[in-house]
Amino acid sequence: MKALIIDDERLARKELLNSLKAFEHVEVVGEAANADEAEELIEKERPDLLFLDINMPGRSGFELLASLDPAPQVIFVTAYDEHAIQAFEVNALDYLLKPIDPERLEAALNKVTRKEEQSGPQREVLRENDQIFLKDGEKCWFVTLKDVRTFESEGNYVRVRFDDQKPLVLRSLNNLEKKLDPLIFFRANRKFIINLRWVDKIEPWFNGGLMVKLKQAPGVQGEAGTVEVSRRQASRFKELLSL
Repeated sequence: MKALIIDDERLARKELLNSLKAFEHVEVVGEAANADEAEELIEKERPDLLFLDINMPGRSGFELLASLDPAPQVIFVTAYDEHAIQAFEVNALDYLLKPIDPERLEAALNKVTRKEEQSGPQREVLRENDQIFLKDGEKCWFVTLKDVRTFESEGNYVRVRFDDQKPLVLRSLNNLEKKLDPLIFFRANRKFIINLRWVDKIEPWFNGGLMVKLKQAPGVQGEAGTVEVSRRQASRFKELLSL
C-alpha cells in the first residue's frame, strides 16, 4: 500500500513515518509540507492512501481533496477534533488526533485493508479495439477507441476528438485515464491524454518538455493537432516510444 504523508510540521511527519515502520504492508512514497507539494507528489506517485493534515499554510487539507479527482483513500491526522464531522462528510476513512496512539493507527489501517477487500476486482482496462458510447446533447456515437486522437479536459468535461467530431462529454480525465490502456493512451499533461498511434512528429520544447504533432484523420481538412508533453512526462514518453 503506497502512502503519502502531508503535514506542514516536519516533526509530525517524522513521528508518523516512524510509527508506520511497524506496518510492513505500508510503503511511504513521499512527504509534503503543503497542498501544492502534495498535488505534485500525488500525480507522480499515485498513492493508495493519504495521511492528511487539515490546517496548513495556503490550502487546507479539505481544499486539497476538493482538487483531486479521483482522490486516494484518506486518513486525517490533526491536532484538533473540530473538523471531525466534515472529515467524514468527505468520506475519510478515519480521523486521528495528534499525538497518534499506535492502536488507533493500526485500527485506521485495518479500515483501509477492509475497504480494499470489499471493493472486489476492478474492470479490465479498455483496449484500442473496444467501443465507447458518447453523448453530447442530442447526438450519440459509438466510437472505436483506436480512432480517438485525444481526450482534452475542459472543467468537469472531456473533449473527445475523432474523425471530424469533437463532442464534449461529462467525464473526469483522471477517471478516464484509469480505464484506458496506458501503453496506447498517454497522459501528456494535466489537460491531455493522447493516442500514441496518432503521433506523427516529436520536437524538443521549452524546459525539457516535448511538442507532439498528431496525424490528421483521413478525409478531414485543416491542420493536425499539437499537444505539449510536460517535462515531468517527457522521460516516460521517450521510454514508451523508444526501442
